[in-house]
Amino acid sequence: MFDHAMTDFPFSIKDFSFDQSAANSIKKEAPVSYDYPVVYIIYSKKSKKAYVGETTNITSRIGQHLANEEKRELQNIRVVFSGYFNKSTVLDIESNLIQYMQADKQFKLLNGNAGISNHKYYQKDLYHETFKGIWDELKSEEIVKIVNSDLPDIKNSDLFKFSPYKSLSEDQMNAIEQYLHILAKEEISNSTVFVQGSAGTGKTILAVYLIKLLLSQVSADDLSEYANNKHLIDLVDKVKSKVEITGTSKAPMKIALVVPMTSLRDTLKKVFRSIHGLSANMVIGPNEAAKSHFDLLIIDEAHRLRRRKNISGYGAFDQTCRDLKLDINSKNSDELEWIMRSSDNQLFFYDEHQSVRPSDIEKDRFSSVKSTSTVLELKSQMRVAGGDDYIDFVDRLLKVDENLQPWKSNNYDLEVFADMPAFIKALEIKENKFGLCRVISGYSWEWVSRKGTEPDAEIDGVELYWNRTNKDWVNSTTDMTEMGCIHTTQGYDLNYAGIIFGSDIIYNKELRQIEVVKSNYYDRNGRVGITDDQLHDYIINIYKTIMYRGVKGTYIYCYDENLREYFQSFID
Repeated sequence: MFDHAMTDFPFSIKDFSFDQSAANSIKKEAPVSYDYPVVYIIYSKKSKKAYVGETTNITSRIGQHLANEEKRELQNIRVVFSGYFNKSTVLDIESNLIQYMQADKQFKLLNGNAGISNHKYYQKDLYHETFKGIWDELKSEEIVKIVNSDLPDIKNSDLFKFSPYKSLSEDQMNAIEQYLHILAKEEISNSTVFVQGSAGTGKTILAVYLIKLLLSQVSADDLSEYANNKHLIDLVDKVKSKVEITGTSKAPMKIALVVPMTSLRDTLKKVFRSIHGLSANMVIGPNEAAKSHFDLLIIDEAHRLRRRKNISGYGAFDQTCRDLKLDINSKNSDELEWIMRSSDNQLFFYDEHQSVRPSDIEKDRFSSVKSTSTVLELKSQMRVAGGDDYIDFVDRLLKVDENLQPWKSNNYDLEVFADMPAFIKALEIKENKFGLCRVISGYSWEWVSRKGTEPDAEIDGVELYWNRTNKDWVNSTTDMTEMGCIHTTQGYDLNYAGIIFGSDIIYNKELRQIEVVKSNYYDRNGRVGITDDQLHDYIINIYKTIMYRGVKGTYIYCYDENLREYFQSFID
């Protein structure tokens, strides 16, 4: 038993055997009336599985769970009691426990993800402090440690950021509901849907959430947990029934998440591996998608799907086209067509402004498919604390919009630095305080360190190196002199992003416009066979996309002095 009185709302935690005796034990030992609202964790140290719940009648709830075959295998139940809890409180604490415990990796949770709530209620901030106290007590247990990591560390982890156990925004929930209605329509056997949204609107989170939702098996004893979102469960049941009727087997829906970029794909494989009901082999590349047939393919970062231009491995690309009976000389022989031919339903998460290479399928090709598809919109900014104002500011800044106004915000830290040592030092301070702060640059230097120990760049006496790994680079280093690129950071969140605008981008004072310098752009496959205007758009898209990585703030260093002065005129 733990007693905690350091918060405004005292609580106590007791552990019981999860069996037929549990109800009577709780009635005898509960520090408050047993029909008060409580939060509980049922768990098995042996199987490393757990279930998190809340209820206003714990003894009745235990009986319901013991009737469930999967939960009956769990061994203990740990209950959090407090005379200060109400229904809103326990719903909120339950939601937080689910989100953080899943990312803590001690247990795989048996919970579905349609019951996560996020609503306002009286004294919510104070009760969040109570949640922190509960977490600390769970973490301090020595015999059976239910949780292991500190909350700030978990919040910085990919398992937390990409978790399907999220409370969705109204914008995101509307998109989920609209899409499920499309899938559930009996008169539609195949569907192609696009979800459009700029960087930071929560596209990847939505993709992971949807897969977990469609593959979760909701048991009878869990239905009360989904009272607020029962319509989602009903829609999912309709989708499953439709697939069973029209499909070739009674097996669960065959779903995969297609991720074109290797680094993000490897990260999401780790996330899926940690979630009950999901597996790493559900996260695939376009080539793997073309080798099978799926009920549903969900394509994240669809703007990075490739065409047959400026790629490595033409032979493998052509062979896949031939396997799908595609003419390699056809304009439509691309990874988009692979997806269409390999699935009954396709859901593309797409943003044309994040296309950054000539190998990316062109906007016009996507437009032709979108013209006969359903298009949904995500508009709410979910990543950067500066919100839509920051996204709009960066867009106008890089367009040199004559209506651009100076940046002012108390919510977002945006600064321009005049020397590299100060830039690096400021980021190191933020890294020590918040973690997950990284330096990202445009392709202004050759990757010489790949074959030796020489630095790739030296600025103001600071030696800089390109990322030493292509896989999961964001989590591989805390060295502020190691630079990531667009390919190792697209799709990721950072607390602070340090952006180096290199010698490939300059400001022309006379013409009052931003220009690119082709000779200083070192992406080998990024500049061949395209016009100067196309290269300009790609480079602008790269810098715009990496400027959207920072949640709390963005620090900028400009190699070109004129560009620095231009930025400083709008960034105090």
